[in-house]
Amino acid sequence: MTYYSDILKDIQKQGNFRTIPKGGSTGYVDFSTNDYMGLGEREDLRSDFFSDEHNRLIPLTSSASRLLASRQDEHFRLEEMMSQLYRRDILLFNSGYHANTGIISAIAGQGTFIIADKLSHASIIDGIILSRAPFTRFRHNDYNHLESIIKQNIDRYERLLVITESIFSMDGDSCDIAVLAALKQKYPSVQLYVDEAHAFGVCGPQGLGLAKASPYYEAVDIIVGTFGKAAASCGAFTAVSPVIKSFLINKSRSFIFSTALPPLNSAWTRFIVNKLISMDAERAKVYRLSCRLAEALGSTQQHSHIAPLITGDAVKAVKLSEKLLSSGYKALPIRTPTVPAGTERLRFSISAAMNDSDITGLKKALSAL
Repeated sequence: MTYYSDILKDIQKQGNFRTIPKGGSTGYVDFSTNDYMGLGEREDLRSDFFSDEHNRLIPLTSSASRLLASRQDEHFRLEEMMSQLYRRDILLFNSGYHANTGIISAIAGQGTFIIADKLSHASIIDGIILSRAPFTRFRHNDYNHLESIIKQNIDRYERLLVITESIFSMDGDSCDIAVLAALKQKYPSVQLYVDEAHAFGVCGPQGLGLAKASPYYEAVDIIVGTFGKAAASCGAFTAVSPVIKSFLINKSRSFIFSTALPPLNSAWTRFIVNKLISMDAERAKVYRLSCRLAEALGSTQQHSHIAPLITGDAVKAVKLSEKLLSSGYKALPIRTPTVPAGTERLRFSISAAMNDSDITGLKKALSAL
Protein backbone atom coordinates (compact mmCIF):
# COMPACT_ATOMS: atom_id res chain seq x y z
CA MET A 1 0.00 0.00 0.00
CA THR A 2 3.00 2.29 0.44
CA TYR A 3 3.36 2.45 -3.32
CA TYR A 4 -0.11 3.96 -3.74
CA SER A 5 0.20 6.22 -0.70
CA ASP A 6 3.44 7.70 -2.01
CA ILE A 7 1.85 8.45 -5.37
CA LEU A 8 -1.12 10.12 -3.67
CA LYS A 9 1.22 12.23 -1.54
CA ASP A 10 3.03 13.38 -4.67
CA ILE A 11 -0.29 14.27 -6.31
CA GLN A 12 -1.24 16.30 -3.23
CA LYS A 13 2.11 18.08 -3.25
CA GLN A 14 1.56 19.15 -6.85
CA GLY A 15 -1.89 20.51 -6.04
CA ASN A 16 -3.59 17.92 -8.26
CA PHE A 17 -5.29 15.78 -5.59
CA ARG A 18 -8.96 15.15 -6.39
CA THR A 19 -11.97 14.22 -4.30
CA ILE A 20 -15.60 13.82 -5.31
CA PRO A 21 -17.39 17.12 -4.58
CA LYS A 22 -20.00 16.98 -1.82
CA GLY A 23 -23.12 19.01 -1.22
CA GLY A 24 -26.28 19.78 -3.12
CA SER A 25 -26.85 21.95 -6.15
CA THR A 26 -28.34 24.93 -4.30
CA GLY A 27 -26.78 27.94 -2.66
CA TYR A 28 -24.55 28.95 -5.56
CA VAL A 29 -24.55 29.64 -9.28
CA ASP A 30 -22.99 26.62 -10.98
CA PHE A 31 -20.58 27.68 -13.71
CA SER A 32 -19.11 24.16 -13.87
CA THR A 33 -22.24 22.53 -15.25
CA ASN A 34 -22.52 20.72 -18.57
CA ASP A 35 -26.29 21.21 -18.39
CA TYR A 36 -25.98 23.78 -21.15
CA MET A 37 -29.68 24.00 -21.95
CA GLY A 38 -30.79 24.10 -18.32
CA LEU A 39 -32.93 20.96 -18.64
CA GLY A 40 -31.37 18.87 -15.89
CA GLU A 41 -33.30 20.56 -13.06
CA ARG A 42 -36.61 20.98 -14.93
CA GLU A 43 -39.17 19.28 -12.68
CA ASP A 44 -41.93 20.15 -15.14
CA LEU A 45 -40.29 17.99 -17.81
CA ARG A 46 -39.98 15.03 -15.46
CA SER A 47 -43.61 15.42 -14.40
CA ASP A 48 -44.69 15.58 -18.03
CA PHE A 49 -42.69 12.46 -18.91
CA PHE A 50 -43.98 10.38 -16.02
CA SER A 51 -47.56 11.54 -16.49
CA ASP A 52 -47.63 9.05 -19.37
CA GLU A 53 -48.58 5.69 -17.85
CA HIS A 54 -46.58 3.86 -20.50
CA ASN A 55 -43.37 5.60 -19.39
CA ARG A 56 -43.95 4.64 -15.76
CA LEU A 57 -43.94 0.97 -16.78
CA ILE A 58 -40.70 0.98 -18.78
CA PRO A 59 -38.01 -1.26 -17.21
CA LEU A 60 -35.13 0.30 -15.31
CA THR A 61 -32.58 -2.17 -16.64
CA SER A 62 -31.73 -3.93 -19.88
CA SER A 63 -30.10 -6.80 -17.98
CA ALA A 64 -27.87 -7.61 -20.96
CA SER A 65 -25.98 -6.14 -23.89
CA ARG A 66 -27.81 -4.92 -27.00
CA LEU A 67 -26.98 -8.23 -28.68
CA LEU A 68 -28.75 -10.20 -25.94
CA ALA A 69 -31.30 -7.91 -24.30
CA SER A 70 -34.97 -8.82 -24.75
CA ARG A 71 -36.30 -5.25 -24.33
CA GLN A 72 -35.08 -3.18 -27.31
CA ASP A 73 -38.12 -1.08 -28.32
CA GLU A 74 -37.00 2.15 -26.63
CA HIS A 75 -33.46 1.87 -28.00
CA PHE A 76 -34.72 1.33 -31.55
CA ARG A 77 -37.17 4.24 -31.27
CA LEU A 78 -34.43 6.59 -30.12
CA GLU A 79 -32.09 5.44 -32.89
CA GLU A 80 -34.85 5.87 -35.49
CA MET A 81 -35.65 9.41 -34.31
CA MET A 82 -31.97 10.41 -34.30
CA SER A 83 -31.54 8.84 -37.74
CA GLN A 84 -34.30 11.05 -39.14
CA LEU A 85 -32.56 14.12 -37.70
CA TYR A 86 -29.09 13.24 -39.00
CA ARG A 87 -30.13 11.41 -42.19
CA ARG A 88 -27.72 8.64 -41.21
CA ASP A 89 -27.73 5.38 -39.34
CA ILE A 90 -27.46 5.78 -35.56
CA LEU A 91 -25.95 3.45 -32.98
CA LEU A 92 -26.28 4.02 -29.24
CA PHE A 93 -23.46 3.68 -26.72
CA ASN A 94 -23.52 3.80 -22.93
CA SER A 95 -21.46 7.00 -22.70
CA GLY A 96 -19.20 9.25 -24.71
CA TYR A 97 -16.26 7.37 -23.25
CA HIS A 98 -17.71 4.03 -24.42
CA ALA A 99 -18.36 5.53 -27.84
CA ASN A 100 -14.89 6.92 -28.44
CA THR A 101 -12.99 3.96 -27.05
CA GLY A 102 -15.24 1.46 -28.82
CA ILE A 103 -15.48 3.16 -32.21
CA ILE A 104 -11.84 4.17 -32.64
CA SER A 105 -10.44 0.84 -31.48
CA ALA A 106 -12.79 -0.96 -33.91
CA ILE A 107 -12.37 1.09 -37.10
CA ALA A 108 -8.64 1.77 -36.86
CA GLY A 109 -7.59 -1.60 -38.14
CA GLN A 110 -4.59 -2.72 -40.12
CA GLY A 111 -3.48 -0.09 -42.61
CA THR A 112 -4.82 2.84 -40.56
CA PHE A 113 -2.78 5.79 -39.34
CA ILE A 114 -4.48 8.05 -36.80
CA ILE A 115 -3.92 11.83 -36.61
CA ALA A 116 -5.68 13.48 -33.66
CA ASP A 117 -5.87 17.05 -32.47
CA LYS A 118 -3.42 17.63 -29.61
CA LEU A 119 -6.24 18.65 -27.25
CA SER A 120 -8.54 15.72 -28.00
CA HIS A 121 -10.42 14.28 -25.02
CA ALA A 122 -8.93 11.48 -22.92
CA SER A 123 -11.56 9.04 -24.24
CA ILE A 124 -10.25 9.64 -27.77
CA ILE A 125 -6.67 9.06 -26.67
CA ASP A 126 -7.68 5.86 -24.88
CA GLY A 127 -9.52 4.67 -27.99
CA ILE A 128 -6.40 5.31 -30.04
CA ILE A 129 -4.25 3.36 -27.60
CA LEU A 130 -6.71 0.45 -27.56
CA SER A 131 -6.68 0.36 -31.36
CA ARG A 132 -2.93 -0.33 -31.37
CA ALA A 133 -2.75 1.63 -34.61
CA PRO A 134 0.20 3.96 -35.24
CA PHE A 135 -0.74 7.54 -34.47
CA THR A 136 0.45 11.08 -33.95
CA ARG A 137 -1.16 14.37 -32.92
CA PHE A 138 -1.24 17.69 -34.71
CA ARG A 139 -0.94 21.04 -32.97
CA HIS A 140 -4.30 22.24 -31.73
CA ASN A 141 -6.40 23.51 -34.67
CA ASP A 142 -3.22 23.95 -36.73
CA TYR A 143 -4.35 22.65 -40.11
CA ASN A 144 -1.07 23.44 -41.85
CA HIS A 145 0.59 21.09 -39.39
CA LEU A 146 -2.15 18.54 -39.99
CA GLU A 147 -1.66 18.68 -43.75
CA SER A 148 2.10 18.28 -43.40
CA ILE A 149 1.50 15.08 -41.42
CA ILE A 150 -0.97 13.86 -44.03
CA LYS A 151 1.57 14.46 -46.81
CA GLN A 152 4.23 12.54 -44.91
CA ASN A 153 2.00 9.50 -44.47
CA ILE A 154 -0.43 9.49 -47.39
CA ASP A 155 1.53 6.87 -49.35
CA ARG A 156 2.35 4.71 -46.33
CA TYR A 157 -1.16 3.78 -45.18
CA GLU A 158 -4.49 2.78 -46.70
CA ARG A 159 -6.45 5.12 -44.42
CA LEU A 160 -5.65 8.27 -42.48
CA LEU A 161 -8.15 8.77 -39.64
CA VAL A 162 -8.27 12.44 -38.63
CA ILE A 163 -9.94 12.96 -35.23
CA THR A 164 -11.02 16.21 -33.64
CA GLU A 165 -13.73 17.73 -31.46
CA SER A 166 -16.25 20.23 -32.76
CA ILE A 167 -16.15 22.27 -29.55
CA PHE A 168 -13.24 21.56 -27.23
CA SER A 169 -14.35 20.86 -23.69
CA MET A 170 -11.66 22.80 -21.85
CA ASP A 171 -11.04 25.80 -24.13
CA GLY A 172 -14.42 26.26 -25.77
CA ASP A 173 -12.96 26.88 -29.22
CA SER A 174 -14.06 24.90 -32.26
CA CYS A 175 -12.62 23.03 -35.21
CA ASP A 176 -13.02 24.26 -38.78
CA ILE A 177 -15.24 21.76 -40.59
CA ALA A 178 -14.72 23.53 -43.94
CA VAL A 179 -10.92 23.23 -43.81
CA LEU A 180 -11.11 19.61 -42.69
CA ALA A 181 -13.51 18.83 -45.54
CA ALA A 182 -11.15 20.49 -48.03
CA LEU A 183 -8.29 18.32 -46.78
CA LYS A 184 -10.42 15.22 -47.20
CA GLN A 185 -11.31 16.21 -50.75
CA LYS A 186 -7.63 16.78 -51.51
CA TYR A 187 -6.57 13.49 -49.90
CA PRO A 188 -9.31 10.86 -50.53
CA SER A 189 -7.85 8.29 -48.13
CA VAL A 190 -8.61 10.63 -45.19
CA GLN A 191 -11.53 9.76 -42.91
CA LEU A 192 -12.98 12.48 -40.66
CA TYR A 193 -14.12 11.76 -37.10
CA VAL A 194 -15.74 14.62 -35.14
CA ASP A 195 -16.74 14.41 -31.47
CA GLU A 196 -19.74 16.71 -30.88
CA ALA A 197 -20.10 15.99 -27.14
CA HIS A 198 -20.12 19.66 -26.13
CA ALA A 199 -22.00 20.92 -29.19
CA PHE A 200 -24.95 18.53 -29.38
CA GLY A 201 -28.11 20.18 -28.14
CA VAL A 202 -26.71 23.68 -27.91
CA CYS A 203 -25.10 24.48 -31.29
CA GLY A 204 -26.46 24.67 -34.80
CA PRO A 205 -30.00 24.34 -36.18
CA GLN A 206 -32.07 22.10 -33.90
CA GLY A 207 -28.99 21.79 -31.70
CA LEU A 208 -27.54 19.03 -33.89
CA GLY A 209 -23.97 20.32 -33.69
CA LEU A 210 -21.44 22.05 -35.89
CA ALA A 211 -20.96 19.26 -38.42
CA LYS A 212 -24.67 18.98 -39.21
CA ALA A 213 -24.86 22.78 -39.51
CA SER A 214 -22.02 22.85 -42.00
CA PRO A 215 -22.49 22.69 -45.80
CA TYR A 216 -19.69 20.12 -45.62
CA TYR A 217 -21.65 17.73 -43.42
CA GLU A 218 -21.30 14.81 -45.84
CA ALA A 219 -17.51 15.02 -45.59
CA VAL A 220 -17.59 14.00 -41.93
CA ASP A 221 -17.56 10.21 -41.84
CA ILE A 222 -18.18 9.66 -38.14
CA ILE A 223 -20.02 11.91 -35.72
CA VAL A 224 -20.19 11.22 -32.00
CA GLY A 225 -22.61 12.97 -29.66
CA THR A 226 -23.61 12.55 -26.03
CA PHE A 227 -26.93 12.76 -24.19
CA GLY A 228 -25.43 13.41 -20.75
CA LYS A 229 -24.80 17.13 -21.19
CA ALA A 230 -27.23 19.44 -23.01
CA ALA A 231 -29.78 16.61 -23.35
CA ALA A 232 -30.05 16.05 -19.57
CA SER A 233 -29.89 12.28 -19.85
CA CYS A 234 -27.16 9.65 -20.28
CA GLY A 235 -25.58 7.67 -23.07
CA ALA A 236 -24.13 8.59 -26.45
CA PHE A 237 -24.60 7.95 -30.14
CA THR A 238 -22.71 7.83 -33.39
CA ALA A 239 -24.09 8.96 -36.75
CA VAL A 240 -22.51 6.86 -39.52
CA SER A 241 -23.10 5.00 -42.76
CA PRO A 242 -25.00 1.67 -42.69
CA VAL A 243 -21.75 -0.21 -43.34
CA ILE A 244 -19.94 1.44 -40.42
CA LYS A 245 -22.90 0.83 -38.10
CA SER A 246 -22.94 -2.87 -38.99
CA PHE A 247 -19.17 -3.01 -38.57
CA LEU A 248 -19.39 -1.46 -35.08
CA ILE A 249 -22.15 -3.85 -34.01
CA ASN A 250 -19.80 -6.69 -34.90
CA LYS A 251 -16.43 -5.24 -33.84
CA SER A 252 -16.84 -2.55 -31.17
CA ARG A 253 -16.02 -4.18 -27.84
CA SER A 254 -17.57 -1.46 -25.68
CA PHE A 255 -20.85 -2.02 -27.53
CA ILE A 256 -20.73 -5.81 -27.65
CA PHE A 257 -19.69 -6.46 -24.05
CA SER A 258 -21.53 -3.73 -22.09
CA THR A 259 -24.96 -4.07 -20.57
CA ALA A 260 -27.17 -1.76 -22.61
CA LEU A 261 -28.60 1.49 -21.34
CA PRO A 262 -31.77 1.13 -19.26
CA PRO A 263 -34.81 1.28 -21.58
CA LEU A 264 -36.26 4.03 -19.38
CA ASN A 265 -33.28 6.26 -20.16
CA SER A 266 -33.66 5.80 -23.90
CA ALA A 267 -37.34 6.73 -23.62
CA TRP A 268 -36.45 9.81 -21.54
CA THR A 269 -33.74 10.81 -24.03
CA ARG A 270 -36.19 10.59 -26.93
CA PHE A 271 -38.66 12.71 -24.96
CA ILE A 272 -35.99 15.34 -24.21
CA VAL A 273 -34.53 15.48 -27.73
CA ASN A 274 -38.03 16.04 -29.11
CA LYS A 275 -38.17 19.14 -26.87
CA LEU A 276 -34.56 20.12 -27.47
CA ILE A 277 -34.71 20.44 -31.24
CA SER A 278 -37.23 23.30 -31.00
CA MET A 279 -35.43 25.27 -28.27
CA ASP A 280 -33.95 27.95 -30.54
CA ALA A 281 -34.81 30.71 -28.05
CA GLU A 282 -32.83 28.96 -25.32
CA ARG A 283 -29.89 28.46 -27.69
CA ALA A 284 -29.96 32.16 -28.54
CA LYS A 285 -29.95 32.97 -24.82
CA VAL A 286 -26.94 30.71 -24.24
CA TYR A 287 -25.08 32.51 -27.01
CA ARG A 288 -25.93 35.94 -25.60
CA LEU A 289 -24.88 34.97 -22.08
CA SER A 290 -21.70 33.39 -23.48
CA CYS A 291 -20.72 36.74 -24.99
CA ARG A 292 -21.27 38.39 -21.62
CA LEU A 293 -19.23 35.69 -19.87
CA ALA A 294 -16.29 36.26 -22.24
CA GLU A 295 -16.45 39.96 -21.40
CA ALA A 296 -16.59 39.23 -17.66
CA LEU A 297 -13.48 37.04 -17.93
CA GLY A 298 -11.62 39.68 -19.92
CA SER A 299 -11.46 37.49 -23.01
CA THR A 300 -10.78 39.22 -26.30
CA GLN A 301 -12.43 36.40 -28.23
CA GLN A 302 -15.72 34.70 -27.42
CA HIS A 303 -15.68 31.11 -28.62
CA SER A 304 -18.69 29.30 -27.22
CA HIS A 305 -20.62 28.50 -24.05
CA ILE A 306 -17.34 27.27 -22.50
CA ALA A 307 -14.62 29.70 -21.40
CA PRO A 308 -11.40 29.14 -19.43
CA LEU A 309 -9.68 31.42 -16.95
CA ILE A 310 -6.05 30.30 -17.05
CA THR A 311 -4.11 30.40 -13.78
CA GLY A 312 -1.11 28.38 -14.99
CA ASP A 313 -0.76 26.78 -11.57
CA ALA A 314 -2.79 24.03 -9.89
CA VAL A 315 -2.63 25.51 -6.38
CA LYS A 316 -3.75 28.92 -7.66
CA ALA A 317 -6.65 27.31 -9.51
CA VAL A 318 -7.83 25.49 -6.38
CA LYS A 319 -7.60 28.60 -4.19
CA LEU A 320 -9.40 30.76 -6.72
CA SER A 321 -12.16 28.18 -7.01
CA GLU A 322 -12.58 28.10 -3.22
CA LYS A 323 -12.78 31.89 -3.01
CA LEU A 324 -15.41 32.07 -5.73
CA LEU A 325 -17.49 29.36 -4.07
CA SER A 326 -17.49 31.34 -0.84
CA SER A 327 -18.93 34.21 -2.88
CA GLY A 328 -21.67 32.01 -4.31
CA TYR A 329 -20.16 30.99 -7.65
CA LYS A 330 -19.03 27.45 -8.46
CA ALA A 331 -16.22 27.03 -11.00
CA LEU A 332 -14.14 23.94 -10.41
CA PRO A 333 -10.36 23.86 -10.95
CA ILE A 334 -9.10 21.95 -13.99
CA ARG A 335 -5.63 20.53 -13.53
CA THR A 336 -3.12 18.10 -14.99
CA PRO A 337 -3.66 15.59 -16.57
CA THR A 338 -7.00 16.98 -17.79
CA VAL A 339 -5.10 19.94 -19.26
CA PRO A 340 -1.38 20.27 -20.01
CA ALA A 341 0.85 21.38 -17.14
CA GLY A 342 1.16 25.15 -17.08
CA THR A 343 -2.37 25.67 -18.42
CA GLU A 344 -4.29 24.91 -15.21
CA ARG A 345 -7.50 26.89 -15.06
CA LEU A 346 -11.02 27.43 -13.93
CA ARG A 347 -13.51 26.26 -16.53
CA PHE A 348 -16.68 28.32 -16.83
CA SER A 349 -19.74 27.22 -18.77
CA ILE A 350 -23.10 28.76 -19.50
CA SER A 351 -26.55 27.28 -18.93
CA ALA A 352 -29.82 28.52 -20.36
CA ALA A 353 -31.08 28.46 -16.76
CA MET A 354 -28.78 31.40 -15.94
CA ASN A 355 -29.61 35.09 -16.18
CA ASP A 356 -27.72 38.31 -16.85
CA SER A 357 -27.51 38.96 -13.11
CA ASP A 358 -25.51 35.75 -12.68
CA ILE A 359 -22.87 37.01 -15.08
CA THR A 360 -22.84 40.46 -13.48
CA GLY A 361 -22.42 38.88 -10.04
CA LEU A 362 -19.57 36.68 -11.22
CA LYS A 363 -17.78 39.67 -12.69
CA LYS A 364 -18.04 41.53 -9.39
CA ALA A 365 -16.85 38.49 -7.44
CA LEU A 366 -13.81 38.12 -9.70
CA SER A 367 -12.93 41.80 -9.47
CA ALA A 368 -13.03 41.60 -5.67
CA LEU A 369 -10.46 38.80 -5.51
